[in-house]
Amino acid sequence: MTTWLLDLGNTRLKYAPLVADGQLGAVHAVAHDDAEAWLAALPEGEVACIASVASPARRVALLDALCARFQRLHRVHTEPALGPLRIAYANPAHLGVDRFLAMLAAADGRAALVLGVGTALTLDVLDADGRHGGGRIAPSPEVMREALHARAAQLPARGGDYTEFADDTAPALASGCEGAALALIERSLRHATTLLGQVPRLCVHGGGAQALRPHLPVHDWVPDAVLQGLARWHALRIA
Repeated sequence: MTTWLLDLGNTRLKYAPLVADGQLGAVHAVAHDDAEAWLAALPEGEVACIASVASPARRVALLDALCARFQRLHRVHTEPALGPLRIAYANPAHLGVDRFLAMLAAADGRAALVLGVGTALTLDVLDADGRHGGGRIAPSPEVMREALHARAAQLPARGGDYTEFADDTAPALASGCEGAALALIERSLRHATTLLGQVPRLCVHGGGAQALRPHLPVHDWVPDAVLQGLARWHALRIA
């Protein structure tokens, strides 16, 4: 049985097949700003497992296209508990499925702080038993830049390199917006350490994380965390 896992985010679709040992095969990514191209790139198979945080219109377009390519579709939702993971939210529907799946992938018997950087920057703390201690949501550095540019067009939305004290506007914006994110991460690590009684491993994922990684402490880079969580979801719910 050919099974594909699909992660529909706010800017792109990532997808990968499940291989014989339940691991991910080659991961593909396509931006969905071109309405025709991203749907034309979809795979075909027997079973598709889909996680989506995209707009309803984009999600419906994906599901409609997949109906013609797959025999069975499974849309994945956040659950209060699965495997070792126990989420802190009283209403599971309020926790994004991408955060849920990234935590499911990280729940391996070690305390963790799971950092995702996409449209939003998210942080979630897990103890060694998989209990979720809650999290934070903030705008990503890219969104901070875009918001400033929208309010003050003379401030560039792109460009500049991080530096502690910049000597021009573009690097000042880069260091300010990235620095705000780094400060939030540092504070979250500090408080997670107090909460857990140990320093958690930092698990990092998301397309916007690369600019921050050189300035982060030692961390695990898990670029396909949501897809890995989908693979684990499949093993627990379908296989």
